[in-house]
Amino acid sequence: MPASTTVPARPHPLAAAARVVMLALVAVLTLLATHDVRQLWWIVLLAIAGLPALLAPQHRLLGPLSRVAEVVLLGLAASQVGAVATVSAQLGGLGASAVLPYLAVPVTVTALRRRFREGAALLAVTAATLLVSGAFTEVDGVRQLAQPGYLAVCAQWLILAALGLHAASTLHRVMRVRTDGEPQPYAEATRLLTQLRTVARQLPGATLDPGGISEHLLEELRTVTRTDRGAVLSASGGGRLVVLAQIGVERVDWETTLDADSAIADAWASQQPHTAARSQSRSHTGGDVSALIVPLVAGVRTVGLVVLETDAAHAYPPPVVSRVTALTSPAALRLEAALLFDEVRSLATNEERQRLAREIHDGVAQELVMVGYGIDNALATVHDDAEETAESLRLLRQEVTRVITELRLSLFELRSEVDRHGGLAAAIAEYARTVGASGGLRVHLSLDESTARLPAATEAELLRIAQEAVTNARKHAGAANLWVTCEVDPPYAQIEVSDDGHGIGDQRVDGHYGLAIMAERAERIRGRLEIRPRQPSGTTVAVVVGSSPRRDNVRDSAAPAEGE
Repeated sequence: MPASTTVPARPHPLAAAARVVMLALVAVLTLLATHDVRQLWWIVLLAIAGLPALLAPQHRLLGPLSRVAEVVLLGLAASQVGAVATVSAQLGGLGASAVLPYLAVPVTVTALRRRFREGAALLAVTAATLLVSGAFTEVDGVRQLAQPGYLAVCAQWLILAALGLHAASTLHRVMRVRTDGEPQPYAEATRLLTQLRTVARQLPGATLDPGGISEHLLEELRTVTRTDRGAVLSASGGGRLVVLAQIGVERVDWETTLDADSAIADAWASQQPHTAARSQSRSHTGGDVSALIVPLVAGVRTVGLVVLETDAAHAYPPPVVSRVTALTSPAALRLEAALLFDEVRSLATNEERQRLAREIHDGVAQELVMVGYGIDNALATVHDDAEETAESLRLLRQEVTRVITELRLSLFELRSEVDRHGGLAAAIAEYARTVGASGGLRVHLSLDESTARLPAATEAELLRIAQEAVTNARKHAGAANLWVTCEVDPPYAQIEVSDDGHGIGDQRVDGHYGLAIMAERAERIRGRLEIRPRQPSGTTVAVVVGSSPRRDNVRDSAAPAEGE
Protein backbone atom coordinates (compact mmCIF):
# COMPACT_ATOMS: atom_id res chain seq x y z
CA MET A 1 0.00 0.00 0.00
CA PRO A 2 1.37 3.48 -0.83
CA ALA A 3 2.55 5.62 2.02
CA SER A 4 -0.17 8.19 1.42
CA THR A 5 -2.90 5.63 2.22
CA THR A 6 -1.25 3.98 5.24
CA VAL A 7 -3.65 3.85 8.19
CA PRO A 8 -2.73 3.68 11.85
CA ALA A 9 -2.75 0.26 13.43
CA ARG A 10 -4.67 1.35 16.52
CA PRO A 11 -7.53 3.86 16.96
CA HIS A 12 -6.98 6.99 18.99
CA PRO A 13 -8.03 6.34 22.63
CA LEU A 14 -9.95 9.63 22.93
CA ALA A 15 -11.87 8.98 19.72
CA ALA A 16 -12.81 5.49 20.89
CA ALA A 17 -13.86 6.79 24.31
CA ALA A 18 -16.00 9.55 22.77
CA ARG A 19 -17.85 7.05 20.57
CA VAL A 20 -18.45 4.69 23.49
CA VAL A 21 -19.79 7.50 25.66
CA MET A 22 -22.13 8.77 22.92
CA LEU A 23 -23.38 5.26 22.16
CA ALA A 24 -24.03 4.67 25.86
CA LEU A 25 -25.89 7.98 26.14
CA VAL A 26 -28.03 7.25 23.10
CA ALA A 27 -28.75 3.75 24.41
CA VAL A 28 -29.94 5.09 27.78
CA LEU A 29 -32.10 7.77 26.12
CA THR A 30 -33.59 5.18 23.74
CA LEU A 31 -34.54 2.92 26.62
CA LEU A 32 -36.10 5.83 28.50
CA ALA A 33 -38.07 6.90 25.43
CA THR A 34 -39.31 3.48 24.26
CA HIS A 35 -39.05 1.07 27.24
CA ASP A 36 -38.25 -1.50 24.54
CA VAL A 37 -34.94 -3.38 24.72
CA ARG A 38 -35.30 -4.46 21.10
CA GLN A 39 -34.68 -0.90 19.95
CA LEU A 40 -31.10 -1.22 21.20
CA TRP A 41 -30.34 -3.12 17.97
CA TRP A 42 -30.10 0.28 16.32
CA ILE A 43 -27.31 1.17 18.73
CA VAL A 44 -25.49 -2.06 17.90
CA LEU A 45 -25.81 -1.31 14.17
CA LEU A 46 -24.45 2.22 14.72
CA ALA A 47 -21.47 0.79 16.58
CA ILE A 48 -20.77 -1.67 13.76
CA ALA A 49 -21.13 1.00 11.08
CA GLY A 50 -18.68 3.27 12.90
CA LEU A 51 -15.95 0.66 13.35
CA PRO A 52 -14.23 1.22 9.96
CA ALA A 53 -14.11 4.99 10.54
CA LEU A 54 -12.71 4.39 14.02
CA LEU A 55 -10.09 1.79 13.01
CA ALA A 56 -9.05 3.44 9.73
CA PRO A 57 -9.83 7.17 10.05
CA GLN A 58 -7.23 8.20 7.45
CA HIS A 59 -8.40 5.79 4.74
CA ARG A 60 -9.71 7.60 1.68
CA LEU A 61 -12.67 5.26 1.19
CA LEU A 62 -13.38 3.38 4.42
CA GLY A 63 -13.63 6.51 6.60
CA PRO A 64 -16.13 8.45 4.43
CA LEU A 65 -18.20 5.34 3.59
CA SER A 66 -18.36 4.39 7.25
CA ARG A 67 -19.59 7.85 8.20
CA VAL A 68 -22.21 7.79 5.45
CA ALA A 69 -23.41 4.44 6.76
CA GLU A 70 -23.59 5.92 10.26
CA VAL A 71 -25.81 8.85 9.25
CA VAL A 72 -28.09 6.65 7.12
CA LEU A 73 -28.59 4.24 10.01
CA LEU A 74 -29.03 7.23 12.31
CA GLY A 75 -31.87 8.60 10.17
CA LEU A 76 -33.61 5.22 10.06
CA ALA A 77 -33.13 4.72 13.80
CA ALA A 78 -34.50 8.17 14.62
CA SER A 79 -37.63 7.52 12.60
CA GLN A 80 -38.21 4.08 14.14
CA VAL A 81 -37.53 5.18 17.73
CA GLY A 82 -39.74 8.21 17.24
CA ALA A 83 -42.53 5.96 16.04
CA VAL A 84 -42.49 3.62 19.04
CA ALA A 85 -41.57 6.14 21.75
CA THR A 86 -44.08 6.66 24.54
CA VAL A 87 -44.66 10.39 24.20
CA SER A 88 -47.60 12.72 23.79
CA ALA A 89 -49.79 11.98 20.79
CA GLN A 90 -50.17 15.68 19.99
CA LEU A 91 -46.46 16.05 19.29
CA GLY A 92 -45.61 12.56 18.10
CA GLY A 93 -42.07 11.87 16.95
CA LEU A 94 -40.34 13.55 19.87
CA GLY A 95 -38.71 10.23 20.64
CA ALA A 96 -36.35 10.79 17.70
CA SER A 97 -34.40 13.11 19.99
CA ALA A 98 -33.16 10.03 21.86
CA VAL A 99 -31.01 8.96 18.89
CA LEU A 100 -30.15 12.15 17.04
CA PRO A 101 -27.48 13.36 19.52
CA TYR A 102 -25.19 10.75 17.94
CA LEU A 103 -25.15 12.97 14.83
CA ALA A 104 -22.44 14.96 16.62
CA VAL A 105 -19.98 12.05 16.24
CA PRO A 106 -19.55 11.85 12.42
CA VAL A 107 -19.93 15.61 11.99
CA THR A 108 -17.31 16.36 14.64
CA VAL A 109 -14.90 13.89 13.06
CA THR A 110 -15.15 15.65 9.70
CA ALA A 111 -14.69 19.04 11.38
CA LEU A 112 -11.57 17.91 13.25
CA ARG A 113 -10.12 16.53 10.02
CA ARG A 114 -11.01 19.77 8.21
CA ARG A 115 -13.27 17.97 5.76
CA PHE A 116 -16.05 20.54 5.91
CA ARG A 117 -17.55 19.64 2.54
CA GLU A 118 -17.82 16.02 3.66
CA GLY A 119 -19.53 17.22 6.84
CA ALA A 120 -22.06 19.24 4.81
CA ALA A 121 -22.68 16.17 2.62
CA LEU A 122 -23.30 14.04 5.73
CA LEU A 123 -25.87 16.53 6.96
CA ALA A 124 -27.61 16.44 3.57
CA VAL A 125 -27.68 12.62 3.62
CA THR A 126 -29.05 12.66 7.16
CA ALA A 127 -31.81 15.12 6.21
CA ALA A 128 -32.76 13.05 3.16
CA THR A 129 -32.85 9.83 5.20
CA LEU A 130 -35.03 11.45 7.88
CA LEU A 131 -37.47 12.73 5.23
CA VAL A 132 -37.69 9.43 3.36
CA SER A 133 -38.03 7.28 6.47
CA GLY A 134 -40.53 9.73 7.94
CA ALA A 135 -42.61 9.56 4.76
CA PHE A 136 -42.89 5.75 4.93
CA THR A 137 -43.33 5.43 8.71
CA GLU A 138 -46.81 5.78 10.21
CA VAL A 139 -47.91 6.18 13.80
CA ASP A 140 -51.62 5.49 14.44
CA GLY A 141 -52.29 6.00 10.75
CA VAL A 142 -50.45 9.37 10.60
CA ARG A 143 -47.21 9.71 8.66
CA GLN A 144 -44.33 11.04 10.70
CA LEU A 145 -43.77 13.92 8.27
CA ALA A 146 -47.16 15.23 9.39
CA GLN A 147 -46.15 15.16 13.07
CA PRO A 148 -44.80 18.51 14.32
CA GLY A 149 -42.73 16.86 17.05
CA TYR A 150 -40.78 14.74 14.57
CA LEU A 151 -40.13 17.67 12.24
CA ALA A 152 -39.11 19.97 15.12
CA VAL A 153 -36.66 17.48 16.62
CA CYS A 154 -35.06 16.67 13.27
CA ALA A 155 -34.73 20.34 12.36
CA GLN A 156 -33.27 21.16 15.77
CA TRP A 157 -30.45 18.62 15.61
CA LEU A 158 -29.68 19.30 11.95
CA ILE A 159 -29.42 23.03 12.64
CA LEU A 160 -27.22 22.47 15.71
CA ALA A 161 -24.91 20.21 13.74
CA ALA A 162 -24.75 22.70 10.86
CA LEU A 163 -23.93 25.54 13.25
CA GLY A 164 -21.17 23.49 14.86
CA LEU A 165 -19.71 22.65 11.45
CA HIS A 166 -19.88 26.31 10.41
CA ALA A 167 -18.20 27.43 13.66
CA ALA A 168 -15.42 24.91 13.14
CA SER A 169 -14.95 26.10 9.56
CA THR A 170 -14.79 29.73 10.69
CA LEU A 171 -12.26 28.91 13.41
CA HIS A 172 -10.13 27.04 10.89
CA ARG A 173 -10.12 30.04 8.54
CA VAL A 174 -9.14 32.37 11.38
CA MET A 175 -6.30 30.11 12.44
CA ARG A 176 -5.13 29.76 8.86
CA VAL A 177 -5.11 33.55 8.49
CA ARG A 178 -3.06 33.81 11.66
CA THR A 179 -0.44 31.40 10.37
CA ASP A 180 -0.34 32.46 6.74
CA GLY A 181 1.10 35.93 7.26
CA GLU A 182 -0.80 39.15 6.47
CA PRO A 183 -3.79 38.39 4.24
CA GLN A 184 -6.45 40.94 3.31
CA PRO A 185 -8.72 40.73 6.43
CA TYR A 186 -5.84 41.50 8.78
CA ALA A 187 -4.54 44.21 6.48
CA GLU A 188 -7.98 45.88 6.58
CA ALA A 189 -8.16 45.54 10.35
CA THR A 190 -4.71 47.11 10.66
CA ARG A 191 -5.79 50.04 8.51
CA LEU A 192 -8.92 50.69 10.60
CA LEU A 193 -7.05 50.40 13.89
CA THR A 194 -4.43 52.83 12.63
CA GLN A 195 -7.15 55.36 11.78
CA LEU A 196 -8.75 54.93 15.22
CA ARG A 197 -5.38 55.47 16.91
CA THR A 198 -4.84 58.65 14.89
CA VAL A 199 -8.26 60.03 15.89
CA ALA A 200 -7.68 59.12 19.56
CA ARG A 201 -4.33 60.93 19.58
CA GLN A 202 -6.04 64.08 18.31
CA LEU A 203 -8.43 64.11 21.26
CA PRO A 204 -7.42 66.45 24.11
CA GLY A 205 -6.07 64.14 26.74
CA ALA A 206 -5.93 61.34 24.12
CA THR A 207 -8.72 59.44 25.87
CA LEU A 208 -12.46 58.84 26.10
CA ASP A 209 -12.21 58.13 29.79
CA PRO A 210 -14.27 60.62 31.87
CA GLY A 211 -11.70 60.59 34.68
CA GLY A 212 -8.79 61.25 32.33
CA ILE A 213 -10.59 64.10 30.57
CA SER A 214 -11.51 65.65 33.93
CA GLU A 215 -7.92 65.48 35.18
CA HIS A 216 -6.70 67.09 31.97
CA LEU A 217 -9.24 69.92 32.34
CA LEU A 218 -8.24 70.65 35.95
CA GLU A 219 -4.58 70.82 34.99
CA GLU A 220 -5.45 73.31 32.25
CA LEU A 221 -7.46 75.47 34.67
CA ARG A 222 -4.54 75.58 37.07
CA THR A 223 -2.59 77.50 34.43
CA VAL A 224 -5.14 80.33 34.16
CA THR A 225 -6.17 80.90 37.80
CA ARG A 226 -5.08 80.20 41.31
CA THR A 227 -6.47 76.86 42.55
CA ASP A 228 -5.70 75.32 45.92
CA ARG A 229 -8.22 72.55 45.38
CA GLY A 230 -10.67 71.64 42.66
CA ALA A 231 -12.86 68.90 41.31
CA VAL A 232 -14.99 67.86 38.35
CA LEU A 233 -18.38 66.47 39.37
CA SER A 234 -20.90 64.57 37.26
CA ALA A 235 -24.45 63.37 37.81
CA SER A 236 -25.18 59.94 39.21
CA GLY A 237 -28.36 58.19 40.23
CA GLY A 238 -30.63 59.41 43.01
CA GLY A 239 -30.05 63.15 42.47
CA ARG A 240 -26.42 63.06 43.58
CA LEU A 241 -23.08 63.96 42.06
CA VAL A 242 -19.92 61.88 41.83
CA VAL A 243 -16.33 63.11 41.80
CA LEU A 244 -14.65 62.28 38.49
CA ALA A 245 -11.32 63.89 39.37
CA GLN A 246 -9.87 66.34 41.89
CA ILE A 247 -6.67 68.24 42.57
CA GLY A 248 -5.14 69.67 45.72
CA VAL A 249 -2.86 68.66 48.54
CA GLU A 250 -5.68 67.51 50.80
CA ARG A 251 -8.64 65.37 49.85
CA VAL A 252 -11.94 67.25 49.98
CA ASP A 253 -15.37 65.95 50.92
CA TRP A 254 -17.27 67.91 48.27
CA GLU A 255 -20.96 68.68 48.50
CA THR A 256 -22.64 66.19 46.14
CA THR A 257 -26.35 66.70 46.86
CA LEU A 258 -28.25 68.63 44.19
CA ASP A 259 -31.22 69.39 46.44
CA ALA A 260 -29.06 71.13 49.07
CA ASP A 261 -28.85 74.89 49.54
CA SER A 262 -25.47 75.42 47.91
CA ALA A 263 -23.79 77.20 45.04
CA ILE A 264 -23.22 73.78 43.43
CA ALA A 265 -26.97 73.10 43.28
CA ASP A 266 -27.64 76.65 42.02
CA ALA A 267 -25.04 76.38 39.25
CA TRP A 268 -26.41 73.02 38.14
CA ALA A 269 -29.98 74.30 37.97
CA SER A 270 -29.24 77.68 36.33
CA GLN A 271 -26.44 76.48 33.99
CA GLN A 272 -24.56 79.69 34.89
CA PRO A 273 -21.23 80.18 36.71
CA HIS A 274 -21.51 80.98 40.41
CA THR A 275 -19.03 82.39 42.88
CA ALA A 276 -19.22 82.02 46.63
CA ALA A 277 -17.33 83.22 49.69
CA ARG A 278 -17.57 79.86 51.45
CA SER A 279 -16.22 76.42 50.70
CA GLN A 280 -18.28 73.90 48.77
CA SER A 281 -16.96 71.02 50.85
CA ARG A 282 -18.61 69.51 53.90
CA SER A 283 -15.34 69.28 55.80
CA HIS A 284 -13.80 72.74 55.48
CA THR A 285 -12.37 74.10 58.72
CA GLY A 286 -13.04 77.80 58.04
CA GLY A 287 -11.08 80.91 57.00
CA ASP A 288 -11.14 83.10 53.88
CA VAL A 289 -12.28 81.10 50.88
CA SER A 290 -13.22 81.91 47.32
CA ALA A 291 -15.16 79.32 45.32
CA LEU A 292 -15.98 79.24 41.62
CA ILE A 293 -18.52 76.74 40.28
CA VAL A 294 -18.81 76.49 36.49
CA PRO A 295 -21.40 74.17 34.88
CA LEU A 296 -20.31 72.05 31.94
CA VAL A 297 -23.16 72.46 29.46
CA ALA A 298 -23.32 70.52 26.19
CA GLY A 299 -26.22 71.79 24.13
CA VAL A 300 -29.08 72.12 26.60
CA ARG A 301 -27.87 69.47 29.03
CA THR A 302 -25.66 69.94 32.07
CA VAL A 303 -23.14 67.09 32.04
CA GLY A 304 -21.01 68.16 34.99
CA LEU A 305 -19.59 70.90 37.19
CA VAL A 306 -16.11 72.30 37.74
CA VAL A 307 -15.46 73.47 41.31
CA LEU A 308 -12.39 75.61 42.02
CA GLU A 309 -11.41 76.97 45.43
CA THR A 310 -8.58 78.98 46.90
CA ASP A 311 -7.88 80.18 50.44
CA ALA A 312 -8.17 83.87 49.66
CA ALA A 313 -11.00 86.39 49.42
CA HIS A 314 -12.35 87.71 46.08
CA ALA A 315 -10.02 85.49 44.02
CA TYR A 316 -12.41 84.98 41.08
CA PRO A 317 -13.43 88.33 39.54
CA PRO A 318 -15.32 88.42 36.19
CA PRO A 319 -12.15 88.40 34.01
CA VAL A 320 -10.98 85.19 35.71
CA VAL A 321 -14.42 83.64 35.30
CA SER A 322 -14.27 84.45 31.57
CA ARG A 323 -10.88 82.75 31.19
CA VAL A 324 -12.16 79.67 33.04
CA THR A 325 -15.35 79.40 30.97
CA ALA A 326 -13.29 79.73 27.78
CA LEU A 327 -11.66 76.43 28.73
CA THR A 328 -14.69 74.67 30.19
CA SER A 329 -17.03 75.30 27.23
CA PRO A 330 -15.19 73.01 24.76
CA ALA A 331 -14.39 70.57 27.57
CA ALA A 332 -18.13 70.02 28.15
CA LEU A 333 -18.51 68.38 24.74
CA ARG A 334 -15.46 66.17 25.34
CA LEU A 335 -16.79 65.09 28.73
CA GLU A 336 -20.26 64.40 27.31
CA ALA A 337 -18.74 62.18 24.61
CA ALA A 338 -16.75 60.27 27.23
CA LEU A 339 -19.77 59.86 29.54
CA LEU A 340 -21.96 58.69 26.65
CA PHE A 341 -19.29 56.22 25.57
CA ASP A 342 -19.04 54.95 29.13
CA GLU A 343 -22.84 54.65 29.39
CA VAL A 344 -23.18 52.80 26.08
CA ARG A 345 -20.41 50.40 27.08
CA SER A 346 -22.09 49.81 30.44
CA LEU A 347 -25.50 49.24 28.82
CA ALA A 348 -24.02 46.85 26.26
CA THR A 349 -22.26 44.93 29.02
CA ASN A 350 -25.41 44.70 31.14
CA GLU A 351 -27.55 43.63 28.18
CA GLU A 352 -25.03 40.96 27.21
CA ARG A 353 -24.87 39.77 30.81
CA GLN A 354 -28.66 39.46 30.98
CA ARG A 355 -28.75 37.69 27.61
CA LEU A 356 -26.17 35.16 28.76
CA ALA A 357 -28.07 34.64 32.00
CA ARG A 358 -31.30 33.95 30.10
CA GLU A 359 -29.58 31.57 27.68
CA ILE A 360 -27.94 29.58 30.46
CA HIS A 361 -31.16 29.41 32.47
CA ASP A 362 -33.41 28.47 29.53
CA GLY A 363 -30.88 26.25 27.77
CA VAL A 364 -28.10 24.40 29.50
CA ALA A 365 -29.56 24.50 33.00
CA GLN A 366 -32.92 23.10 31.88
CA GLU A 367 -31.27 20.38 29.82
CA LEU A 368 -29.11 19.33 32.75
CA VAL A 369 -32.16 19.17 35.01
CA MET A 370 -33.89 16.89 32.49
CA VAL A 371 -30.78 14.69 32.30
CA GLY A 372 -30.86 14.46 36.09
CA TYR A 373 -34.49 13.34 36.02
CA GLY A 374 -33.61 10.75 33.39
CA ILE A 375 -30.82 9.39 35.54
CA ASP A 376 -33.19 9.20 38.50
CA ASN A 377 -35.59 7.14 36.40
CA ALA A 378 -32.79 4.83 35.29
CA LEU A 379 -31.72 4.31 38.91
CA ALA A 380 -35.28 3.41 39.84
CA THR A 381 -35.51 0.71 37.15
CA VAL A 382 -32.02 -0.81 37.35
CA HIS A 383 -31.77 -4.43 38.56
CA ASP A 384 -30.46 -5.13 42.05
CA ASP A 385 -27.56 -7.14 40.74
CA ALA A 386 -26.30 -4.34 38.47
CA GLU A 387 -24.26 -2.71 41.23
CA GLU A 388 -21.57 -1.33 38.95
CA THR A 389 -24.12 0.32 36.66
CA ALA A 390 -25.97 1.80 39.60
CA GLU A 391 -22.78 3.23 41.08
CA SER A 392 -21.83 4.82 37.76
CA LEU A 393 -25.23 6.41 37.48
CA ARG A 394 -25.01 7.72 41.04
CA LEU A 395 -21.67 9.35 40.29
CA LEU A 396 -23.12 10.87 37.14
CA ARG A 397 -26.03 12.22 39.13
CA GLN A 398 -23.62 13.85 41.59
CA GLU A 399 -21.73 15.45 38.73
CA VAL A 400 -24.91 16.84 37.21
CA THR A 401 -25.90 18.31 40.59
CA ARG A 402 -22.49 19.96 40.87
CA VAL A 403 -22.75 21.47 37.40
CA ILE A 404 -26.23 22.81 38.12
CA THR A 405 -24.92 24.45 41.31
CA GLU A 406 -22.09 26.08 39.35
CA LEU A 407 -24.55 27.33 36.75
CA ARG A 408 -26.79 28.86 39.39
CA LEU A 409 -23.81 30.68 40.90
CA SER A 410 -22.83 31.90 37.43
CA LEU A 411 -26.36 33.20 36.92
CA PHE A 412 -26.20 35.00 40.26
CA GLU A 413 -22.86 36.58 39.31
CA LEU A 414 -24.16 37.70 35.91
CA ARG A 415 -27.28 39.26 37.44
CA SER A 416 -25.44 40.96 40.30
CA GLU A 417 -24.94 44.68 39.91
CA VAL A 418 -24.61 47.75 42.09
CA ASP A 419 -28.03 48.98 43.11
CA ARG A 420 -28.68 52.70 42.80
CA HIS A 421 -29.72 52.93 46.44
CA GLY A 422 -27.86 50.01 48.02
CA GLY A 423 -24.33 50.96 47.03
CA LEU A 424 -21.14 49.07 46.22
CA ALA A 425 -20.56 47.67 49.71
CA ALA A 426 -24.04 46.13 49.86
CA ALA A 427 -23.60 44.46 46.45
CA ILE A 428 -20.22 42.99 47.42
CA ALA A 429 -21.55 41.82 50.78
CA GLU A 430 -24.55 40.08 49.20
CA TYR A 431 -22.36 38.28 46.69
CA ALA A 432 -19.81 37.20 49.31
CA ARG A 433 -22.54 35.83 51.61
CA THR A 434 -24.23 33.87 48.82
CA VAL A 435 -21.07 32.40 47.31
CA GLY A 436 -19.54 31.74 50.71
CA ALA A 437 -22.62 29.83 51.84
CA SER A 438 -22.57 27.66 48.71
CA GLY A 439 -18.89 26.84 49.25
CA GLY A 440 -19.06 26.23 52.99
CA LEU A 441 -16.98 29.35 53.77
CA ARG A 442 -17.33 31.44 56.91
CA VAL A 443 -17.55 35.02 55.63
CA HIS A 444 -16.26 37.99 57.66
CA LEU A 445 -17.33 41.41 56.36
CA SER A 446 -15.94 44.84 57.13
CA LEU A 447 -17.87 47.57 55.31
CA ASP A 448 -17.24 51.31 55.48
CA GLU A 449 -19.05 53.30 52.80
CA SER A 450 -19.78 57.02 52.79
CA THR A 451 -22.99 58.53 51.45
CA ALA A 452 -21.17 59.83 48.37
CA ARG A 453 -21.02 57.54 45.33
CA LEU A 454 -18.33 56.56 42.88
CA PRO A 455 -19.02 56.77 39.13
CA ALA A 456 -21.25 53.93 37.98
CA ALA A 457 -18.56 52.45 35.71
CA THR A 458 -16.03 52.43 38.57
CA GLU A 459 -18.49 50.73 40.92
CA ALA A 460 -19.27 48.09 38.28
CA GLU A 461 -15.59 47.27 37.71
CA LEU A 462 -14.85 47.08 41.45
CA LEU A 463 -17.80 44.71 41.91
CA ARG A 464 -16.52 42.41 39.15
CA ILE A 465 -13.01 42.39 40.64
CA ALA A 466 -14.43 41.47 44.06
CA GLN A 467 -16.59 38.75 42.49
CA GLU A 468 -13.60 37.22 40.70
CA ALA A 469 -11.55 37.23 43.92
CA VAL A 470 -14.36 35.63 45.96
CA THR A 471 -14.99 33.01 43.26
CA ASN A 472 -11.29 32.13 43.11
CA ALA A 473 -11.23 31.65 46.87
CA ARG A 474 -14.26 29.36 46.77
CA LYS A 475 -13.13 27.26 43.80
CA HIS A 476 -9.37 26.99 44.15
CA ALA A 477 -8.16 28.02 47.60
CA GLY A 478 -9.54 25.19 49.74
CA ALA A 479 -10.24 27.80 52.40
CA ALA A 480 -12.46 27.72 55.48
CA ASN A 481 -12.71 31.50 56.06
CA LEU A 482 -13.15 34.49 53.78
CA TRP A 483 -12.48 38.09 54.82
CA VAL A 484 -13.97 40.87 52.69
CA THR A 485 -13.13 44.50 53.41
CA CYS A 486 -14.82 47.32 51.50
CA GLU A 487 -13.94 50.97 52.15
CA VAL A 488 -15.54 53.59 49.90
CA ASP A 489 -14.87 57.29 50.37
CA PRO A 490 -15.11 58.83 46.85
CA PRO A 491 -13.01 59.28 44.90
CA TYR A 492 -11.09 56.77 47.05
CA ALA A 493 -12.06 53.11 47.34
CA GLN A 494 -10.32 49.96 48.54
CA ILE A 495 -11.62 46.42 48.20
CA GLU A 496 -9.73 43.56 49.84
CA VAL A 497 -10.57 39.83 49.70
CA SER A 498 -8.52 37.38 51.81
CA ASP A 499 -8.77 33.66 52.46
CA ASP A 500 -6.98 31.12 54.65
CA GLY A 501 -6.52 28.52 51.90
CA HIS A 502 -3.36 27.01 50.48
CA GLY A 503 -2.53 30.14 48.43
CA ILE A 504 -1.25 30.33 44.86
CA GLY A 505 2.25 29.36 43.89
CA ASP A 506 2.59 31.71 40.93
CA GLN A 507 1.39 35.15 41.98
CA ARG A 508 2.32 36.89 38.76
CA VAL A 509 -0.72 38.50 37.14
CA ASP A 510 0.16 37.00 33.77
CA GLY A 511 0.30 33.52 35.29
CA HIS A 512 -3.46 33.20 35.81
CA TYR A 513 -6.27 34.14 33.44
CA GLY A 514 -8.57 35.31 36.25
CA LEU A 515 -5.84 37.50 37.76
CA ALA A 516 -5.14 39.01 34.33
CA ILE A 517 -8.83 39.91 33.96
CA MET A 518 -8.81 41.60 37.38
CA ALA A 519 -5.66 43.54 36.45
CA GLU A 520 -7.28 44.75 33.23
CA ARG A 521 -10.39 45.88 35.09
CA ALA A 522 -8.28 47.74 37.67
CA GLU A 523 -6.27 49.47 34.95
CA ARG A 524 -9.50 50.51 33.21
CA ILE A 525 -10.52 52.57 36.26
CA ARG A 526 -6.96 53.77 36.97
CA GLY A 527 -6.75 51.53 40.03
CA ARG A 528 -3.97 49.43 41.53
CA LEU A 529 -4.28 45.66 41.92
CA GLU A 530 -2.16 43.75 44.42
CA ILE A 531 -2.01 40.00 44.98
CA ARG A 532 0.03 38.90 48.00
CA PRO A 533 0.26 35.89 50.33
CA ARG A 534 -1.61 36.08 53.62
CA GLN A 535 0.04 34.96 56.85
CA PRO A 536 0.02 32.27 58.05
CA SER A 537 -1.76 30.87 54.97
CA GLY A 538 -3.92 31.99 52.12
CA THR A 539 -4.02 34.82 49.61
CA THR A 540 -5.07 38.48 49.67
CA VAL A 541 -6.36 40.31 46.60
CA ALA A 542 -6.65 44.09 46.99
CA VAL A 543 -7.67 46.84 44.57
CA VAL A 544 -7.31 50.55 45.36
CA VAL A 545 -8.76 53.49 43.45
CA GLY A 546 -7.68 57.04 44.22
CA SER A 547 -5.44 58.30 47.01
CA SER A 548 -5.68 57.31 50.66
CA PRO A 549 -8.22 59.41 52.57
CA ARG A 550 -7.09 61.90 55.15
CA ARG A 551 -10.14 62.09 57.33
CA ASP A 552 -10.95 65.26 59.23
CA ASN A 553 -12.84 65.59 62.49
CA VAL A 554 -16.19 65.39 60.77
CA ARG A 555 -15.31 62.02 59.22
CA ASP A 556 -13.69 60.75 62.42
CA SER A 557 -17.02 61.12 64.20
CA ALA A 558 -18.78 58.83 61.72
CA ALA A 559 -20.29 55.53 62.80
CA PRO A 560 -17.98 52.51 63.07
CA ALA A 561 -17.67 50.12 60.15
CA GLU A 562 -20.28 47.45 59.70
CA GLY A 563 -18.91 43.94 60.22
CA GLU A 564 -20.01 40.38 60.23
